[in-house]
Amino acid sequence: MSIVEKILGQPSGRKSKEYEELDIEQYEEEVAQPEVRRRIHIAEIRGQEGVMDVKDLVYDGDIVLVDISHFNANDKRLESLMEEFRQVTAEVGGDIVQKGDNQLIITPGGIGISREKITR
Repeated sequence: MSIVEKILGQPSGRKSKEYEELDIEQYEEEVAQPEVRRRIHIAEIRGQEGVMDVKDLVYDGDIVLVDISHFNANDKRLESLMEEFRQVTAEVGGDIVQKGDNQLIITPGGIGISREKITR
């Protein structure tokens, strides 16, 4: 018998253990999760088939980061794609900006994109 057991005594009917497993569920309280109203999506556009998915997300109020690296800068399809996205943002009151050569950020109404770069 250890000194601690001599001082505190050993609980009756229980064997001595180094630890006792607890049912953690009895101690957990339900934590309310906030309702998610808008999401940020990442899209990789390779052709016209992905354009409708991006447009639908923006119409639904979500933000979309679009990878357009599969298009060349002189590609007519890229110009058409950009025009479609510009029309969507105009319809919903959103914003669009090209980040670098191969990314677009498209937002729904009520969300603007700052053109100032933070460098610190």
